[in-house]
Amino acid sequence: MKPARKPLADQVIVITGASSGIGLVTARMAAERGAKVVLVARDETALRDAVREIVAAGGTADAYAADVGDADAVRAAAAHANQRFGRIDTWVNDAGTSIYGKLVALPDDEHRQLFRTNYFGTVHGCLAAIPYLTESRGTLITVGSIAADMPTPIMAAYAATKHAVKAYVDGLRMELASDGVPIQVTLVKPSGIDTPIAQHAANHEPGEAQIPPPVYAPELVADAILFCATHAKRDITVGGAGRAQALFAAHFPKLFDRIAPLAAMFVDPKKEQPAPSNLFTSADTGRAHSGEHPAARKTSLYTAAAKHSEMTTALAAVAAAAIGAFLYGRKDAA
Repeated sequence: MKPARKPLADQVIVITGASSGIGLVTARMAAERGAKVVLVARDETALRDAVREIVAAGGTADAYAADVGDADAVRAAAAHANQRFGRIDTWVNDAGTSIYGKLVALPDDEHRQLFRTNYFGTVHGCLAAIPYLTESRGTLITVGSIAADMPTPIMAAYAATKHAVKAYVDGLRMELASDGVPIQVTLVKPSGIDTPIAQHAANHEPGEAQIPPPVYAPELVADAILFCATHAKRDITVGGAGRAQALFAAHFPKLFDRIAPLAAMFVDPKKEQPAPSNLFTSADTGRAHSGEHPAARKTSLYTAAAKHSEMTTALAAVAAAAIGAFLYGRKDAA
C-alpha cells in the first residue's frame, strides 16, 4: 500500500517545537487551512496561548507539554493526539535549539544537550509517530537544515546535529520502504530563517548571535511543510541562497573552507546576547519571528520550483554562480 494523500482539511497534524518559530507558524497555517493540529513543546503556558489564539481564529487545536529529549514524554504526546482526534495523519519534527561557539570551547554538557534535543528529539518523534502513521498511511516530516549539506563555522555543533538528523531520516526512509511500511518520509531543509533561534541559543562568542543573511520568513518554511503533507516529496530545500551555498561548498570545498569564515556573519559584536538560552529549559517562547529581520524574504523562486523537481537543477546552478560571486566579494572586502 502507498501513503495516503489527504487534503489538509481532512488531516490531524502533530507538530513538535510548536511554541515558537517555524513550529508555531506551521501550526497556525495548518489550522487556517482546516487541519486539526496538536502542538507539542516544553512551555505549557506558551502552548495554551497558541491554542487559544488558533481556536479564537476558528481553528481546531490541542496541545501537549513534552520535552522531545524524553522518549516516554513524546510517546505520551502521540498517544494523546491519537486519543483526542482518533488518528495522526502527519507528524512534524520541528523542535530544535542551537549553540554558537568554536568547537574547542563548547562545554560537554551543552554539546550533549544539543544532540539530545535536535537529534534524539527527532528519533523519539519518529519512533512515537510510526505506529500511528502506519495505520493512517500518513506522512513523517522532519525539519532539518541546509547546514546538513555544508560545513558551518561557529555553528558547527548545530550543523553536526543536522548532519545526524539527515542521515537518520534518509536511513529510516529506506528501511520503511524496504519493509513495505506505507509512510511518506520527508526532510525539509531551511536556509537562514527569521525565527528566535539565534536569540534563544547558547552563545560563547562575543556579541549577539544572529542568522547569517539572506534571511527568509518562517511562513515560507511552513508553506513547504504543508505542501509536503499533501504531496510525495523526499526532501525540499527552503530558500535558494542556502542551496547555492551548499552547491558551492560541494564543488569548491577548499575555497569554501577558506572564505566561509570570512564571509559568514554569525555574531553582531555591537549587541549583547539575550539571556537565558533555551538549551536546557524553555525561555522566551511564544514568538514566531525574531524581530531582527523586517525585510526577511517572503518568497523564494527556488523553493517554488523545488515543488516541481525538474525545474530545480538549472536554478540551483545559477544560484551557485551568484553565491560564488558574493563570497568572493566578501573575501576581497575582508
